[in-house]
Amino acid sequence: MKGLVILGSTGSIGRQTLDIVRAFPDEFRVVGLAAGLNLELLTAQIEEFRPRLACCASEEDRRLLPKGVAFAPMEEMVCQPDVELIMAATIGSAGLVPTLRALESKKAVALANKEVIIMAGELVKSLAGPDGGVLLPVDSEPSAIWQCLQGENGQVRRIILTASGGPFRTTPIEYLEKVTPEEALKHPTWKMGKKITVDSATLMNKAFEVIEAHWLFDVPWDRIEVVVHPQSIIHSMVELTDGSVKAQLGPPDMRLPIQYSLFYPTRLENQQIPRLDTGIAHSLTFQPLESQRYPCFNLAVEAGKKGGTYPAVLSAADEVAVELFLQRRIGFMDIHRTVERVLEDHSPSSGKSLDEILAADHWAREQAREVAGALPGLASVGRGA
Repeated sequence: MKGLVILGSTGSIGRQTLDIVRAFPDEFRVVGLAAGLNLELLTAQIEEFRPRLACCASEEDRRLLPKGVAFAPMEEMVCQPDVELIMAATIGSAGLVPTLRALESKKAVALANKEVIIMAGELVKSLAGPDGGVLLPVDSEPSAIWQCLQGENGQVRRIILTASGGPFRTTPIEYLEKVTPEEALKHPTWKMGKKITVDSATLMNKAFEVIEAHWLFDVPWDRIEVVVHPQSIIHSMVELTDGSVKAQLGPPDMRLPIQYSLFYPTRLENQQIPRLDTGIAHSLTFQPLESQRYPCFNLAVEAGKKGGTYPAVLSAADEVAVELFLQRRIGFMDIHRTVERVLEDHSPSSGKSLDEILAADHWAREQAREVAGALPGLASVGRGA
């Protein structure tokens, strides 16, 4: 049985990871569960899976953890001798240090938290490899690329990431200034957490995946493309040097890439995971990405190309801006304006050390709040929802 730690166990990916554990009860031993503020669900998970370690954000909640489970910070939990595999499914920068510590301890990390590699791609990659830990992509698009690359020995001409286009793919551009949080959270094909759903609406999430693909698969920037694929059936494609194109297809359900990462390189049957029904007439279409509709996309990709501490600032500013939007304190298009201004104000450093990355993250959060607070019309945006 593999010793498993789940960071972000009460979130969407964490809950679905536990679905896989339930489906294969003889394969995993849950050593630790880490969550944020959802103590009720964390308590229920502890009672079901009986981990010996748990982590929650609130100090008051720590005293309320069930008997028989010990509190441990995430960065300590992942380094335990009886832990072999970590599902990194936290949101934002919270998973950075635990992921680095896990890789330093030569553990296998199933990486669902894309912000970790956005913030510290070079540092993460330096700790993964023959002499370090193992990175196992979990996001549907990087997982699809990973699966398509098996056996190809680096013979890649380009990577093609697919994007659903989010809920505003056909919305008149002039209406985007009026978008409410409720509208942004109505993703047409996927069921995800709030932060990633808003990032999918702005296409910030897809830019993050471009940066992620660059680091995970050592592919040059000019060989990574994005197309809009509204059906979310093709999760990504890889064009090989001879012109052949491989694609990974499936219903929009995260349990398949989660299971693939947990059991890699073995594939096991799981009746709970939906299958692609070829008996239904699927119309699979592709459309070009409209940069005017998704200003966050090019902004974020350029920050990734600049490197240094720019990606860490990008990730932190976006996290704050999305939070403020969900709180109705800024408008939907103000997410882009906030992130752009913070990036413009940033004085970068090399980003080669954890201290530099964490300092840039802290600065960007403070700066994003200051920038957002000065935006015009702050008090009235989205109030009518």
